[in-house]
Parts: sequence; structure tokens; C-alpha cells
Amino acid sequence: MTITLPRPIAAYFAADRSDAAAVAACFTDDAVVQDEGKTHRGKAEIAAWKTETSGKYSYTSTPVAIAEQDGKTVVTCHLVGDFPGGEIDLRHIFGIAGDRIGALEITI
Repeated sequence: MTITLPRPIAAYFAADRSDAAAVAACFTDDAVVQDEGKTHRGKAEIAAWKTETSGKYSYTSTPVAIAEQDGKTVVTCHLVGDFPGGEIDLRHIFGIAGDRIGALEITI
């Protein structure tokens, strides 16, 4: 099944296969990312978060569902990789600000 993602979100998932700078470029200057119990503010912290995450694990992420909830876009992704358990579905909750991402929360 193919799902259609809003342009900023599609750019994020494409960048996720690239590098930390490409991921950070998808966000507004004052964006906030919440993942693994930590909050990362601004492009520099977001790039550092992505570098750290990519250094810990190798994975593929496939968006499998999209929904709107409380004014945010929720994308469920299926991840497969070398992290504990090897496979998981994660919810990526995006707040879009114009043509960039203003907020992202990643949850189970």
C-alpha cells in the first residue's frame, strides 16, 4: 500500500535515508523533536540527535499509515534494524509550519 505524505513529511523521510544535515534542513529554525524521552530544540540539536541515533542503529523506516489528530499529522512507520527487538512500529507526530516541520514527537 502506498500512502501520500505531505511534502515536508515526505522530505523528512527521504532525508532520513541520507544524513543529519539533510534531516535538520526539513525543520524550522526553532523546531522541537521529542524522541526516546529527550527533547531537542533547533536545527543544531536536531542534527546532533540524528547523528547520535544513526550512530547507534542501522534501520529502514517505511511509512505505512497516515492520520490527522488534534491538528497534527500522525504517520505510523514500520522500522526494521539492528536495534533491540529488531522490528517495531513507531508513531511520528508532526506539526507542520509552512513548508517545514515545526515539531516532531516519536512514540510507540
